[in-house]
Amino acid sequence: MTNKEVIRAFYKEFFNDHIIESAEKYVREDYIQHNPGVAQGRQGIMDGFREKFRTDPTFRLEIKMIIAEDDMAAVYLKNVDPEGRTKARVVDIYRLEDGKLAEHWDVLMPC
Repeated sequence: MTNKEVIRAFYKEFFNDHIIESAEKYVREDYIQHNPGVAQGRQGIMDGFREKFRTDPTFRLEIKMIIAEDDMAAVYLKNVDPEGRTKARVVDIYRLEDGKLAEHWDVLMPC
């Protein structure tokens, strides 16, 4: 899979289908998280979003653009409600290693 394909599959399965275990396919165990609201490692993102999906079962991210070069990718997306209205605009930046997400930074703008 290309880095863009990895990201698209991860967002679909993990963030939109809420399949927490899919992180095992797409995220390295030693995942480095630069968002202070999410714990380090693959288990950290799994635990953090397990709770997020429990409290917000309609949580969904809509990818608008992915820019990828070498081992880096930037994802511009929107967090949307069930009616498709934008709740927040987000840019996620990833470093990928061996076909998996290895490191993450983000910028979020609530709407």
